[in-house]
Amino acid sequence: MEMLEEYLRGNPRKKAGTEGEAVENSSVPNATRITGFILMGFSSTPELQTVCGLFLLVIYLAVIMSNLLLITLITLDLKLQTPMYFFLKNLSLFDVFFISVPIPNFFINSITHNNSISILGCALQLFLMTSFAAGDVFLLTAMSYDRYVAICCPLHYEAIMSNGNCVLMVGVSWATGILFGALYTAGTFSMPFCGSMVIPQFFCDVPSLLRISCSDTLMVIYTSLGIGLCLVMVCIICVVLSYFYIFSTVLRIPTTKGQSKAFGTCLPHLTVFSVFIATACFVYLKPPSSSASIADRLFSVLYTVLPPALNPVIYSLRNTDVKCALRSLHKILCPRGSLH
Repeated sequence: MEMLEEYLRGNPRKKAGTEGEAVENSSVPNATRITGFILMGFSSTPELQTVCGLFLLVIYLAVIMSNLLLITLITLDLKLQTPMYFFLKNLSLFDVFFISVPIPNFFINSITHNNSISILGCALQLFLMTSFAAGDVFLLTAMSYDRYVAICCPLHYEAIMSNGNCVLMVGVSWATGILFGALYTAGTFSMPFCGSMVIPQFFCDVPSLLRISCSDTLMVIYTSLGIGLCLVMVCIICVVLSYFYIFSTVLRIPTTKGQSKAFGTCLPHLTVFSVFIATACFVYLKPPSSSASIADRLFSVLYTVLPPALNPVIYSLRNTDVKCALRSLHKILCPRGSLH
């Protein structure tokens, strides 16, 4: 907190003697080369920061338990051993890992009132969050293809969505996410940082790091951003095309009951995908500004917490198979209650 107080007073710490002179004579005027960052969080008031940390911890525990419960149900119940639930289990794994990167660290910082993070820690945080987020997008794209085959090509579903193909799609999602995360992180931290050491977020994100970069050229980061944007656009186009054919097929079903059943298997996925893409676009594609507003921080929370929270809720509340699996698990764990 001492570093933060010095920054807020407008008196950044300067090194004495020849080292301070070397900084003053560097190519970047009036700037101190940074060796670590301070995550500002939601407030400079320690008490309010602690309340925010506790609030996010409660949400985090609820999200973790619901996703782990969904993973357990899919793993144990034989009726859920289908491609759709195989993808859903991996989606829950992505969500558990994704939300576990920023929230526990923010909670510890809010309790200890130590908001500093090293460059290595910041790079690791950015790498993990980017990898899991990218993997989420690719897996959601694979899930849209699964729904397309199930509704538009039902006679060839088992041949197309075989176990080998499903494992291949999930493996590509994990590998591509990690590769994209490495590229994104390497591009961001190839730039020197100087001047302000404060990141006005509760985790390390690229927009905040770009604000404190003192590099004259951002070619590397713009290249990685361009590659990432192209990959995301390809995924969005694939999902849109899949649902165009899905809706065209569903609307030709003669019975209302058949249409409702088909829509019931597609709308949860479409909802999760839309929320994730919308919040991510607001966080990363908004015009850069000199400082992050309260709205930026709130949308960062939504981007981090909302998709992992929606996944188990949407798929369990409207899914009869998941409800049956949950009742079966409850009977196994509470045999006395099942007698009544």
